[in-house]
Amino acid sequence: MRSHRRLLLLAAASVAVLTAASPALAQAQVQPSDPWVHATSDIPADSAVRFGVLPNGMQYAILRNATPPNQASFRLRIDAGSLMENEDQLGLAHFMEHMAFNGTTNIPENELLRILERRGLAFGADTNASTGFDETIYMLEIPNADEGTVDDALRILREQMSEALMAEDAVEAERNVIVGEERLRNTPGLRSIKARLALYAPGQRISDRLPIGDLDIIRTAPRQRFVDFYEGYYRPERATFVAVGDFNVDDMEGKIRSAFESWEGKGPAGPEPDLGTVAPRGPETRILVEPGIQSTIELGFIRNPDRDPDSVGERREDLYRSLGVAVLNRRLGEIARSDNPPFTGAGGGEFDLADSFGAASVSAQYNVGEWKRALEAIEQEQRRLVQYGVSDAELQREITAVRTALENAVAGAATRRTPQLANALAGSVNSKRVFNTPQTSLDLFNASVEGLTAETVNTILPQVFQGEGPLALVVTPVPIEGGEAAVTAALEASRATPVAAPAAQAELEWPYDAFGAPGTVTERREIAELGATVVTFANGATLTVKPTDFRDEQILVRVHTGIGDLGLPTDRPTVSGLGANLLTAGGLGKLTADEMSRVLNGRVYSAGFGTGDDRYTLSGSTRPADLTLQMQVLAAYLTDPGIRPAPFQLLKSAYAQQLDQARATPGGAFAVDGGSLLSSGDARDALPRPQALEAWTNEQLKAELTRGLANGPVNITMVGDLTVEDAIASVASTFGALPPRGPDARPLPGSDQKRFPAPTDEPMQLIHTGPADQALAIVAWPTTDAVGDRAEARQLSVLSQVLRLRVLEEIREKQALAYSPGVGAQSSDVFPDYGFMLVQGETALGTIPAFYDAVDAIAASLRDAPPEADELNRAKLPAIERLRLSQATNEYWLGQLADVAEDPSEVEQTVNHIAVLEAVTPQDVQRLAQKYLTDSTAVRVRVVSANAGASPAE
Repeated sequence: MRSHRRLLLLAAASVAVLTAASPALAQAQVQPSDPWVHATSDIPADSAVRFGVLPNGMQYAILRNATPPNQASFRLRIDAGSLMENEDQLGLAHFMEHMAFNGTTNIPENELLRILERRGLAFGADTNASTGFDETIYMLEIPNADEGTVDDALRILREQMSEALMAEDAVEAERNVIVGEERLRNTPGLRSIKARLALYAPGQRISDRLPIGDLDIIRTAPRQRFVDFYEGYYRPERATFVAVGDFNVDDMEGKIRSAFESWEGKGPAGPEPDLGTVAPRGPETRILVEPGIQSTIELGFIRNPDRDPDSVGERREDLYRSLGVAVLNRRLGEIARSDNPPFTGAGGGEFDLADSFGAASVSAQYNVGEWKRALEAIEQEQRRLVQYGVSDAELQREITAVRTALENAVAGAATRRTPQLANALAGSVNSKRVFNTPQTSLDLFNASVEGLTAETVNTILPQVFQGEGPLALVVTPVPIEGGEAAVTAALEASRATPVAAPAAQAELEWPYDAFGAPGTVTERREIAELGATVVTFANGATLTVKPTDFRDEQILVRVHTGIGDLGLPTDRPTVSGLGANLLTAGGLGKLTADEMSRVLNGRVYSAGFGTGDDRYTLSGSTRPADLTLQMQVLAAYLTDPGIRPAPFQLLKSAYAQQLDQARATPGGAFAVDGGSLLSSGDARDALPRPQALEAWTNEQLKAELTRGLANGPVNITMVGDLTVEDAIASVASTFGALPPRGPDARPLPGSDQKRFPAPTDEPMQLIHTGPADQALAIVAWPTTDAVGDRAEARQLSVLSQVLRLRVLEEIREKQALAYSPGVGAQSSDVFPDYGFMLVQGETALGTIPAFYDAVDAIAASLRDAPPEADELNRAKLPAIERLRLSQATNEYWLGQLADVAEDPSEVEQTVNHIAVLEAVTPQDVQRLAQKYLTDSTAVRVRVVSANAGASPAE
């Protein structure tokens, strides 16, 4: 399908696999009857993958990959989803996915997940499944791929495929779980997707086959309908097993054969569905009024799906089309970042959906009331592209960007991570795309663009936006005056408006390549326990660097300075709190963000900014060849940030709508207002009201951010594929060359404290604007901090995992009060005595009291008796295994090393982390529950709908 190939070609690093390194991994001989797509393609498959087919028709793909060591990822894909459902089965493909975890012939319902937990797999994080239109995928992330764990995982997957019991009582119990999931997913975004499918595919099967299904059927379908779907589509000839990880390929192949060769389908095979065809259409307009939704307008051109097989020629054509669309998207992005733009964001592209239809579209998000400007802008910019094409300069810019990404994929091929490779292998089956190496993707690209001119691309571009339509879909939180007729008239008027050729852009140079004489090193010390080096420069800047081999061609950088939230008042939001949204968006003093993108095209760098509790942070990701440039970019943001008015004005214009959008769901409303509520109204955890934001100016923002960044030592952390000497050189010429900086600013009075709220007689209340039956219930307890010694905070994380097991069993499985209840624990490493643990779940309004009762009972059970050793093991082993895996990533060490230059005690805290978790006993869990999970300190919060007649909280 063309859309998948187009999108994946531009992100080849995520779909390619490890280059062949051993004869033992040679690809099996491909036979003419081989169902793998590469058997009939002129694109060579990655020879490091062993592709095969069992006698029963099940396909398998096996790849050895040792990043990270000892991990394995399994994917079992069934070539069936909601499109295969009959009219009386709507939702049963997804329901069946749930039932596969609810007991099999040889594994009792409660034991299936417990077996995996004992092996270190956590439900949700490591054990999961998903149902789409045309596939169902079961996923296992195996943190420690020892023989016993692999055998258990394969046994469980086989049982799920052929031995699911679907017992009557289990089906009945699961119905309310699915109902809870439907309630959770019933969001403005989902309703927008339904409207889009109804417009794009009327009369086609996909228009009424969203996987969540029909609630009436979910509540009443008899067991036999599940059995019919299961036996019709859970069959070996529809299955593909993917195994990627640190194992012997021959051994894994033998285990797969042993587990699955005896699998046979039961009864008649399910038929392939009639997906329908794209009907002839003229221009149409549809408006969806959906309170709480982002205002969006989209122009779509619909056509039959592209069923041409994956080939060199097909990829070449897809590439040319995608290069042209990339130019369009870059132009739209620059418009969005201009002064007084007609939209807040826009983009175009092509896609195929589930072999049902293909489409090209261009869409924009706009501020309420400005639909006409947005419509005219995207329609005319799309037509400008087709009429005048792209320039050679624009084309070469996109070619350079894609080539750089592909070259990086080749350079980093040997250290791609196992889960991403497994996802890519499974995805290649659904997209009918050859699974090839990064080098093949680069070679195909280079051959396709050799001698390529804008003229060639421009002859193809008119084909992109062809099809039935155009179909205009407007999604808006408020009605549009004049309705669909007004939108149609505006579209017709815009299409009649002549467009001019785009103006050429001036050539630019990078002006931030000199910051003064390189700084000198005054101290260098090694931290052997962590494999890190701390370097101090004469101007006071420090560098902590850890060379790793976790991922080739990746270097992560963080720069800390200032005092962050400690310099902000606690009683009122301030404009500088918006800095994380705006600092990098404004570019630099001498270059806008778009000018930076143009002048640095083909280079690998990034820039992020954030405000922490006690620091400001600049961050970036780069490769060894661009390390010095990355440091120049970050040093320029520290010393000469642009902080231009356009991004601030864009935020101000869209802010109220964004708040409305968030508050349209219970979870979104808590995300907006819950942080301040759980810190006793601390304004640093609150978002400003729209009225306050409107009164602030960009000049105020620039002054406050500049002042905040002007003082305090600069501490730099680097982790990744680099040498200590290269790190020192890149810092010496940038941050090390800056003048000495003054000491940290003094914290404002009271800003070094944060308080958990006191309990109230009635639950504290927040309001959302979504459906009346949607609610969120929270129970939270104050705990402790992680300032200095973190041992108890880490022990609390184990308590939270035990709590999570009991919450899932009682609140999700037994009582079906919430589909996805969550447990969290947080301990501040800045604010003394501030930390909390909470349980939350989106539930029905009427079941909030039952949710609170269930949480109280669970907390009491933990206070009354220590957990059994098996339960504790199932709780903490997955957490320990996840920590072990994270320690083989640059991201982990970037965070762990941030403070070692200033605080030597951080070394021991890092070294002993796993030991602290391993040492937690059942008695520790009970002790902590008795100390912290008490009724007298518990705070209850509920988020209820304004449409349910609730009154706002005081």
